[in-house]
Amino acid sequence: MKPVIFGVSGLELTADERAFFAEADPLGYIFFARNVANRAQMRALTDDLRSLSGRDDLPILIDQEGGRVARMRAPEWPEFPAGPAFDALYDKAPISAIEAARANAQAIGLMLAEVGITVDALPLLDVVQADTTEAISIRALGSEPMRIAAMGRAMLDGLKRAGVVGVVKHMPGHGRAQVDTHYHLPTVTASAEELEIDVHPFRALKDAPMGMTSHIVFNAWDPERPATLSPIVIEQVIRGQIGFDGLLMTDDIDMKALSGTAGDKAAGAIAAGCDVVLDCWGRMDEMQDIIARLGDISDVSRARLDRAMAMIAGAVPQGDMAELIAKRDALLAVA
Repeated sequence: MKPVIFGVSGLELTADERAFFAEADPLGYIFFARNVANRAQMRALTDDLRSLSGRDDLPILIDQEGGRVARMRAPEWPEFPAGPAFDALYDKAPISAIEAARANAQAIGLMLAEVGITVDALPLLDVVQADTTEAISIRALGSEPMRIAAMGRAMLDGLKRAGVVGVVKHMPGHGRAQVDTHYHLPTVTASAEELEIDVHPFRALKDAPMGMTSHIVFNAWDPERPATLSPIVIEQVIRGQIGFDGLLMTDDIDMKALSGTAGDKAAGAIAAGCDVVLDCWGRMDEMQDIIARLGDISDVSRARLDRAMAMIAGAVPQGDMAELIAKRDALLAVA
């Protein structure tokens, strides 16, 4: 197995993809809007990928946060609110906000489990600042670390109840980025002491099964390399200071915050200490470059993967989606 999660080009596998994936044996796959049409199509594609891999516990990911970041959309599926809705409720009723976040995540998880998705890149634990890029601020759970951690914990729990693994992101924190990493490389000049605010939610949820890095330079820790490519940030901050021992994946290495070839970036991330590379766009030449540069997954990373996926092994999704959405909406109405 290669330590990479690949995107797929369309609604079904091409002959070239089928041959390549069978040979390459990537750790998992991630879906985007181009892979989503309806329930039957998605279930057929996830079943096909599982059959091709020969692994019942194959991780198949999606970014289904709610709000702007949602790959499965109406009218086929319900719309879901983004993080700020729950933060607003927390101002008035903290316990209600936590329960609304849990119910919302459980409803999302049921929607994903129905079509064979097993991992959702949720929750965001990024602490918003006054000048946080809109790419994060419109999605995040607010600016208070303790409440972010509480709602993030509820989201992980809700997803697990539905039989889906959650991913905490973007480690060690994306809230101080003033530009969008899809297009630019942010540099954060805050001191190590100031960054304690940013790592607090991640430390509180250090037992999360999976985490995702940020493509950000933190001058206090490593002024030369973004977190995804920094052994200092990964080993000393994420693994050490935060104490995270789950499966650590990169954010999408195609984002313009990182430079170099796909193979360079993938090899650099694994060398820095990431467990798995996320390459989202399904471009065959780039996927071939990545596979040529990566060895097999390490024993330590494989153990982290197995531990994460064991959380939902044999799980029977719990709850009724309509009831959970109604519960969430009744709670959010308070705000």
